[in-house]
Amino acid sequence: MDVKHVNPFIESFMSVMPQLGFGSVKKGELSVKTQEINSSGIIIIVGIVGQIRGNVAYAIKMNDAKRIASTMMMGMPVEELNDMAQSALSELTNMLTANAATCFAAINVTLDISTPTLIYGEDISAKMSSNQVLCIQLYADDIPIDINIAFEK
Repeated sequence: MDVKHVNPFIESFMSVMPQLGFGSVKKGELSVKTQEINSSGIIIIVGIVGQIRGNVAYAIKMNDAKRIASTMMMGMPVEELNDMAQSALSELTNMLTANAATCFAAINVTLDISTPTLIYGEDISAKMSSNQVLCIQLYADDIPIDINIAFEK
């Protein structure tokens, strides 16, 4: 995978998260995964079409997802992943991916994104559209978020 296809997601995260109330954002590890993404928590998948095709899956542990939703909802306590918390998290991934699409446009790559699909539970898995998945671990206030990118060739 070309690094120019990864940087828009990092730039988007670094730009959007502070606007939502997160004081510290930083980049963590970069790794390569297989087609199957596993999590105990939530996975939110956004499809990508256009000059680049594939999908992006955001994986977050359950307690971390609740903390993110709480921050997005002005500190309102989030005890369970109810409809409002799920909506906030889906909107977060929509904002991050749409902002990445804007970054892609700046390098003359046109793409569109789908509506986010959220799945949650213990030991969940999602199969990505490509055999090789690049995972960027990013942190917002020390909360890890795995952004799994799978682009078809």
